Amino acid sequence: MKYYIIAGEASGDLHASNLARELARQDRQAETRGWGGDLMREAGVDVRRHYKETAIMGFITVLKNLKRVKRNLRACADDIRAWQPDAVILVDYGGFNLRLAKMLENSGTRVYYYISPKIWAWNTGRVHAIKRLVERMYVIFPFEVDFYKAFGYTVYYAGNPLVDAIDRHALDEESFEAFTARNALPAKPIIALLAGSRAQEIKHVLPKMLGVMGHFPGYQFVIAGAPATSDADYAPYLGGRPVPVVHGQTYRLLRQARAALVTSGTATLETAILRVPQVVCYSGEGGRFFYLLFKLFVKVRYISLVNLIAGKEVVKELLMQQLNEKNLSLALSRILDPGERERVLKDYEEVNRRLGTPGASERVASMIIQSLSPR
Repeated sequence: MKYYIIAGEASGDLHASNLARELARQDRQAETRGWGGDLMREAGVDVRRHYKETAIMGFITVLKNLKRVKRNLRACADDIRAWQPDAVILVDYGGFNLRLAKMLENSGTRVYYYISPKIWAWNTGRVHAIKRLVERMYVIFPFEVDFYKAFGYTVYYAGNPLVDAIDRHALDEESFEAFTARNALPAKPIIALLAGSRAQEIKHVLPKMLGVMGHFPGYQFVIAGAPATSDADYAPYLGGRPVPVVHGQTYRLLRQARAALVTSGTATLETAILRVPQVVCYSGEGGRFFYLLFKLFVKVRYISLVNLIAGKEVVKELLMQQLNEKNLSLALSRILDPGERERVLKDYEEVNRRLGTPGASERVASMIIQSLSPR
């Protein structure tokens, strides 16, 4: 069968690549094509356009690039119609993928969704469009099952793919000494900086993360280079500070870190699975006005996946105006304290229990194939 997979950022590229491998393993006749990134290419997907060319984040940025967004949507829809896949599999990336699903309505294309857009946080009204446009939704958080059930829509939870991705890495074998030597780092305890995968995230969050360096002279701050980035993407925000960027080793860096400052998103959950105390950071364009809009329209008590899964504050969240040098320094100092560190690690154990065992990609691929198979 032919599968067209669409992912629009680094995390989606990762999960889509794992799903593509499983589709190929379970369906020996599988052909995969789509929009995504390097990991999807490595998994055998014919990637027609890289997400780095299409990723647009932020309300103002999207408005400024509406013509570009529409061109991308048309190009993707045209490619799907020309290739005529047995299924289109949308991976997260709700702003783009839900519009694309609308364009494919009444075309006869079978549309599946893997990793629900976070409509439970921002726009619950989109549930009605999803019910109409998406044949099957495969979610990656247990609480999403109950959320959709309240709207009369059955979704499927088969585990979380981050558990799979991290399980495949043999991280425990590497010592701190080996990691620092291999990356030419000093033998000082590490605070990892995960500033996001998109240019706008790096621009708004990284300078604030770096602003607390002077308060922690006993630690070295190391940036986890996101996929499809280079040192040049980070250089404008370093302010002359000698901050190393480690590419392609995010999990290894986290395993060696004493604590982490993490941009809100998938990386917060990765950090929790790897048992690293963290402070969750979010900042964007628009200043105080957009912060007020954010607080007005957000539908959930927390924005970090860790806290949402736990149902309580496990990690500190600093959002928009709250993300400043004073607050960030205090929050980081707190998780470096042995007692608080132990509390966070204990709560992480419950989060990991709720996520379940590895095998999510395998189970989702199996369900998609069975759904497409003639009865």
